[in-house]
Formats: sequence, C-alpha cells, structure tokens
Amino acid sequence: MERFENVALDSSTPNEPQFDCLANSLVQLLETAKQDLERDRDAAKASLAKASSILQSEIERRSGANDAGTGGLAGWQIARVRAFIDKNLDGTIHIEDLSAVARRSAAHFARSFKHTIGESPHAYVMRRRLEKACHLMITSSESLSQIALSVGFSDQSHLCKRFKQAFGESPSNWRREREIVGIPWGRVTEKLARRIVGRQQAHEELHENRSSSQPVSSSAD
Repeated sequence: MERFENVALDSSTPNEPQFDCLANSLVQLLETAKQDLERDRDAAKASLAKASSILQSEIERRSGANDAGTGGLAGWQIARVRAFIDKNLDGTIHIEDLSAVARRSAAHFARSFKHTIGESPHAYVMRRRLEKACHLMITSSESLSQIALSVGFSDQSHLCKRFKQAFGESPSNWRREREIVGIPWGRVTEKLARRIVGRQQAHEELHENRSSSQPVSSSAD
C-alpha cells in the first residue's frame, strides 16, 4: 500500500492539476482502506472499489484523448459497443445508447465509429442482425418467424426483405441450400460479411443523415 502511494506521488508523474488531484484522491482512499482493513472490511472494500473506479476512469479518459487525434474510437470503446450491440440485437438500438456506452456525443460517435470500423453504426447493426439470423438458420431448427424476432426484425417479412437486399435470394432458399451442402459456418460468416457490407454502402448516406434521436436499427427498419 505504501509502495503504491509513493508511485502516485513520484515526481516523475505528469505535472498537471488534474493528475495531482487524482493522485491525492487515490492516496486518501487507499490510506482509508488500509486503516479500515482490520476493523471494518466492508468500509475498506468500498474505499478500494472507489479508488479502482477513479483509476479506471482516468485510464479511459487518457485512452480517449490519445485516440482523438486519429478520429477513431479507442479499443475499449469498440469492445463495449460491439458487446452492447450483440447483447441487444433482439430490440431497438438507438445511437444514444451506443454513444453512451462509448462515452461520446452522438454526433462524434457516429463519425468515429465509421472511421474505425469502416461502416456506419446502422450498417454494422444490420450486418450483425443478418449474421446472427444466418447462424440460427444453420445451427437451429427454429422457424424463420422466430429467428426474425430473436435478432430484432419486426417479423419474417422484414427479415426476408433485408435478407434479399444483402444476398439476392430468400432466407428459406439460402437455408435449404446450406442444409444440403453443409458449408462450414466460418466460410459462411466470411462471405456474409463481405456481401452485406457491399450492399449496405448504398443505404449508409440516408441513415447517417437521420437525427440522433432516431434508432440505429429497429424492428421498423
């Protein structure tokens, strides 16, 4: 504990007011935790948790600042956004939801996301919906109507419309062909991503011009 305090206050650390404030706060929290460790473990845990939260926030702030010059998102931001999208594919995903996860304004997030990923948030979400639908069509016996709802489409008709835009054929035909041929899922995913991204390019400008209050991708898209 004492060793950590010495590191935080070492003269080699960045000389800026915000860092000094951070270091002092961490030292105080760690000192409190050390004093409470024997008499009140719950209080000690609370102090350590707060210190950890402060340190994590500073790490993320610096990561974001360092990445700002490139116009893209930091690795931790992309990881969180992707995880959020995959977890919420069955519902409506708003640009505000994604920008909050990345801790950026909606407008800045949309630009940075495309700069980093190479496609708009809407195109990415739609691609993930179709990729998951394809995965379920190959690996499960669920009906197309069930699959459509589970990946965020309003109904089977909506899935068919988007699927034909991406593949040029109906999902039922696509499913039947792969059930017969038995194409490995890894190859399906690779080809799927290329085709969907290509087809989505024609629609990106329209979706990017929508206001931030509109969903990135919903059951009505």
